[in-house]
Parts: sequence; structure tokens; C-alpha cells
Amino acid sequence: MTKDTDILIIGGGLAGLTAGIHLSRHQLRTLLIEKQKYPQHKVCGEYVSNEVLPYLQHLGIRVEALQPSHLHHFLLSTVAGKTIRCDLPLGGFGVSRYALDYHLYQKALAAGVEVLQDQVVDVQFENDYFTVVTSEEKRYAANLVIGAYGKRSNLDKQLQRKFILEKSPWLGIKAHYQAEFPPGLVALHTFRGGYCGLSQVEGGVVNACYLTHYQSFKKYKNTDDFQQHILLQNPFLKDFFSRALPLFDNPLAISQVSFSQKKSVEKHILMCGDTAGLIHPLCGNGMAMAIHSAKIVSELVIKYYQGEIPNRRALEKQYTIAWDHAFKRRLFTGRLVQSVLQKPALTSVLLKGLQWYPQLLSAIVKQTHGEPF
Repeated sequence: MTKDTDILIIGGGLAGLTAGIHLSRHQLRTLLIEKQKYPQHKVCGEYVSNEVLPYLQHLGIRVEALQPSHLHHFLLSTVAGKTIRCDLPLGGFGVSRYALDYHLYQKALAAGVEVLQDQVVDVQFENDYFTVVTSEEKRYAANLVIGAYGKRSNLDKQLQRKFILEKSPWLGIKAHYQAEFPPGLVALHTFRGGYCGLSQVEGGVVNACYLTHYQSFKKYKNTDDFQQHILLQNPFLKDFFSRALPLFDNPLAISQVSFSQKKSVEKHILMCGDTAGLIHPLCGNGMAMAIHSAKIVSELVIKYYQGEIPNRRALEKQYTIAWDHAFKRRLFTGRLVQSVLQKPALTSVLLKGLQWYPQLLSAIVKQTHGEPF
């Protein structure tokens, strides 16, 4: 038996849940399929720019209820321990994905979103309609499908997306720690082959999330060995990890993290959040981008159902244009800064330039952030 719905959302992270809440508030039948149970920890920097606050408040989401940390300052360090600081133009907040995703999940249920724990294994588009099949062999028919299933999935292979055919050398590691840490600070500490972000989330817990090149990591037996030999070469990271008490039994890891360009519309699926494009973690604003992309897709879908957008082709075109306008510059800046920070000599030159002209760091940060919406 095939169940029918207006909109089917694949993936229940920030983008999927936010879009579900937005669409359900406009009386659209919305089914969200997420393979994981809530709540779950995820590999993530867990910093969110304040640009999203007006929109979240509009949806009735009060982030303050989660008691997030408030972040106002940014520090960048080299392996040698040289630093540069600046204020975050809009400021931001730190909250764990464990807390935020679960909060949005509860809000989605209250808004009328039907949430199903299952995994989508096949999506077909025929006769202007989607058929979606799950691992439990359930079938769903939908007028529109939104893809919000994260950085990479087996579904990308089924859709034959170009980026999934290319091997990516990046590995992400994340864990929470109990440690004294300057309140209000987002710190990015480089090391040979990668960089590590440190900032507080709710309860004063410190999130440590780092990205490294697999070539650097594979020489070592495990994360502890890699941390000891590579991360601790940076004096700031050496100081932090010598004092920090780990709160996870084991760090979380994700491999094959791809920063290749993706299409925001694939096989008529409207891609959202990391599924449409992943910004380098050093820019620290992927969570805000996911929430912003949910707003963009939701508003256009509503216009489509209200007849303001005449057909699917026009909807897909408008979404592609809107997504590029909002995020293309940010993604380009992220790739550019990433390429510089992976070269120690260039990083040293960059830091010297920033020390002479510290306003340039603020300008770079602004390029990876948007205005409040």
C-alpha cells in the first residue's frame, strides 16, 4: 500500500526539521523520514550565527530554552602558537546537536509533522510524482521531495550524484569535554594536516571538533595516538587536552567528508542543508546555513502550492537561483581559506598580514556569515 503526502522530507537534521515545522505551519501535509532515533550526538562544530534567531523566533522556536552559550569572539592560532583575534560581527550561540535536534523534533511533532524512523533507499520520479521506498519496504507517494539527509548517503549513489563518485580525503572527529574555557570564545587551532575548533555549548561543556586529511591520520593507530603526536604540536591544543576531561566514551568520527560542489536540485529533489552544499568547518557556520536553506525552500514551496509559482520547473529554477545567491559566496570563501590554511607557509603569511590589518579577519568572517533573516 502506498501512502500519499504533499511533501516528503528525507532526513531529520537541522534543515529537514526546520523545513518540516515551517511547512506544517502552512497546513501542508508533511512526512519526514529520519533513520536515527532522537536525541543523537553528531560530528559538528555546534556554533550557530545569530543571523538565524529572528527566523527561529518566527517559527516559535526559543533557543534560550536550551540555555546555550553566547559566543562573541574568534581566535585563530597556528601550529607555532601565533594568534589573531576579532569580534564576531553578529555573535552566535553554542548548542549541542543532541539538544537542538531533539528540541526541533519535538516542535515538529507539535506542528503536525509526521516523523517516521526509517531509511530511504530509493526515490523515483515519474508522471510528475515521486515514489519513495524505505528499508522497511514501505512506499510513499509525494508531490514534492526535499533532500536533507546530510553530508553523504547511499542515496547519493542511487541518485548518481557527481560528488559521491569522487573519494574525499577529509575525516571529521568530535567529542565533548569538561574543562575551563574562556566564555564567549570560538577558537580555531591549526595543526599539521587540519584544524580543531573549540567552543562551549550548553552547561559549559566544551565541544572539540576537528577536521584532518586522511593522509595525516592513517599513520596512527587511533584518535588518541593521532592527538598525541599531531594535535598537541599546537601549544593551545596541548594545554586544552592536558586539562580536559572527556565526556564521551569514544569520539565520534565521520569519513569521506566532501566539500565538492553539489547541485541544489537533483532529479527534481530540492536539496537542503549539507545535502546541497557543505561549507568548510573552519568557517563555522554550517548550522546557520542549514536553517537558512530550510527557510528558502519552505517559502518557495508555499508559493508553489499557493499558485504564485506556476509549475515544478519554475520552482526548481527559483530555488537554484535563491540558494546560489545565499550561499555560493560563502562556499567559495570557505574553499579559499581552507586551501590557505593547509599550507603552513601561506598561513604564516596570512597571519602576519592579519596582524598588520586585523580588520581583514573581520571581513573574512563576514564573507561566511549572512545578515539576520
